[in-house]
Amino acid sequence: MAISNTDIQQKLVEKFGDAVTNFAEPYGMLTFEAPKELNLKVLQFLYDDEALQFKFMTDLCAVHYPHQKGRELAIVYHLHNLVENVRIRFKVFTDVNSPDVYTASKLFSAANWMERETYDFFGVNFVGHPKLKRILNVDEMDYFPMRKEFPLEDQTRTDKDDEMFGRG
Repeated sequence: MAISNTDIQQKLVEKFGDAVTNFAEPYGMLTFEAPKELNLKVLQFLYDDEALQFKFMTDLCAVHYPHQKGRELAIVYHLHNLVENVRIRFKVFTDVNSPDVYTASKLFSAANWMERETYDFFGVNFVGHPKLKRILNVDEMDYFPMRKEFPLEDQTRTDKDDEMFGRG
């Protein structure tokens, strides 16, 4: 019998109590949050529990919410139970001024590259990562390009004609 979102939620609440919050089911996928200090404990529980068996990390990414003070960066884990073909989304939030989150690379090998990419574009410091350095951008970059801190285009450029872009 397939494991349901209700079963997963119940097991998480039994194990972590009020620490896991904001349960929702957008498009049928169970989504929830936990404090960033518990990210490894929650991931390890989801991995180890005999009934849950979330042993495959499909994706790890970040989202920048500049107007949520103290919760500007969300680290989003997408996990998959390959036996039951069930997917879940797990989020942790962190302050943009101290974006430290424990690495999941020892639990999921796939997290190694994804954490490096997330560091490169969002500046999330994955504590304990074996080789956290820029992977796609140049080492000399002093900013993180996917954060919503920079304008989308340079307003001082004189070499473009706005009429060509429908803005003239």
